[in-house]
Amino acid sequence: MNGSSGSIFDPVSPHTQAISDLFVITLWICAAIFAVVAGIVGYSLVHYRWNEGAADPVQIAGSKRLEIIWTAIPCVIVLVLFGLTVHAMEQSDPEPPVGEPDLEVIGHQWWWEVRSPKLGFVAANEIYIPVGRPMSIRLDTADVLHEFWVPQLTRKMTTVPGRGNHVWMQADQPGIYQGVCSEFCGTQHAWMRFEVIAVSEEEFDAWVEQQRQTAAVPTGDAARGAQLFRDLTCINCHAIQGVASHPTAGPDLTHVASRRFLGSGIVPNTPENLRRWMTDPQEVKPGALMPNFKLNDEQLAHLLAYLATLR
Repeated sequence: MNGSSGSIFDPVSPHTQAISDLFVITLWICAAIFAVVAGIVGYSLVHYRWNEGAADPVQIAGSKRLEIIWTAIPCVIVLVLFGLTVHAMEQSDPEPPVGEPDLEVIGHQWWWEVRSPKLGFVAANEIYIPVGRPMSIRLDTADVLHEFWVPQLTRKMTTVPGRGNHVWMQADQPGIYQGVCSEFCGTQHAWMRFEVIAVSEEEFDAWVEQQRQTAAVPTGDAARGAQLFRDLTCINCHAIQGVASHPTAGPDLTHVASRRFLGSGIVPNTPENLRRWMTDPQEVKPGALMPNFKLNDEQLAHLLAYLATLR
């Protein structure tokens, strides 16, 4: 699966295409205005340059005809831009659907929770969508203002405490698209990232089915790690499907081993980086709300064995 450039100049959805088209048209209009004004100024500098003994140019102050022309032209330009803007707003921000959205995305300091009551799964920092299907997304926040933005797929939208917002998101090509929080929200704002992974309908259905599965029953060192997960109160912050607990302070870890990144994009999800994270989260992501449990080597090995089973 190919990655994406993450550029607003490479739209891959009808919503961002409308925004990009408006920007390009506005840019050309402004460029034309600049060229005309610069051309008139340049012509005037050359044609009316001062010469010893030359008569003053003819003055046209108070010409009603010119006043009407240079008042009418800007008005027409503004009306054209207004019409184009209204059209782009309609294309990029259709009315929310009646009833339940396809996805709920909740901003936390500093990660993204992804839920779908309709489809019955919970994920974190990865949003899978089927190619070509518009997805309705309700946005919320668990703490402060965040701003959800996938430049190639959807417009920016702020998450406001106590007030859900809505965006549509669609990808017309398969790929991995980069998303960010684009409103400063604290220490690790820069690493509050996520990925939108657009796949075929069949792949999407298979992923949803996998996300619905509860965690496998661990054995051996993994079983000891599962007991530590409870004893060290990790279960108070992190939910695992199939375990009698439903916290939301930290990401759901039921399928953590299958995710591409840790810490909302700060490091790839490799055994080495997971060990670093478990040893000292603050060394990997300063300001993260996960505490350092000062694990000894045996505890660390058992917990890592358990987390490796969560696929």
